[in-house]
Amino acid sequence: MVEGAVQQAKLVRQQPPVYPAVARQDGITGVVVVKAVIAKDGTIKTVDVVSGHPLLAPAAIDAVRQWVYQPTLLNGDPVEVVTTVNVTFALPGQ
Repeated sequence: MVEGAVQQAKLVRQQPPVYPAVARQDGITGVVVVKAVIAKDGTIKTVDVVSGHPLLAPAAIDAVRQWVYQPTLLNGDPVEVVTTVNVTFALPGQ
């Protein structure tokens, strides 16, 4: 158990995913759930798919890898944190 004052991770820059052309043509939509490790400097260290359509997963990973968070602080010191992110793919009109 971590004790002390923990500051919540705050998203500073979010790159939207590029909708894969094949998925768009086939009308594939949905949510890709990824687990990301936010490094001490706020950049994304690792991204792993938890669930989601296989055609959408690579685009979700590519997008989340470009995200930047404000560093998370524990008692004033930056720490790595693990977070779960939902990346939604929706076609216009849906």
